[in-house]
Amino acid sequence: MSQAAVVVLADTESHADLGRAFNALVAVKESKQYGDDDRLIFDGAGTKWPGVLSDPGHMAHKLYEEVADVVAGACGYCANAFEAEGHVHEAGIAVLDEFEGHPSFRNLIAGGYAVITF
Repeated sequence: MSQAAVVVLADTESHADLGRAFNALVAVKESKQYGDDDRLIFDGAGTKWPGVLSDPGHMAHKLYEEVADVVAGACGYCANAFEAEGHVHEAGIAVLDEFEGHPSFRNLIAGGYAVITF
C-alpha cells in the first residue's frame, strides 16, 4: 500500500489548470481503487477548486464526488489569500493550518507520504 499527498496547486483560470486538477483527481481515484492511503490537498491557487468542483454542473464534479472522502483539506492561509475561504467552508473541506497557517508537508513526509503536485 502506498501513501501519497496529492496536492492541487493549479489555479482555476485556464484549460491547462483544469487538466492539472483533473489529473490529480484521477491519480487519487486510481490509488483509492487499490486501497492506498492517499490524501488530496488543495493549496495555493488550488484552494479555489473545492468551490468549483462542488458545483454539480461542473464537468469534473462526478469525479470529485468519487474521491471526496480522501480530501484532507485546503491550506487556510492560501484560502484566505485567494479569497476562497468561504467556498472551502461551503464545500465542507477542512482548513489545514498546522504550520504557520499552512499544511505541514514535513509531517506528511515524516509519516511516509510521498508528495505529488499538480
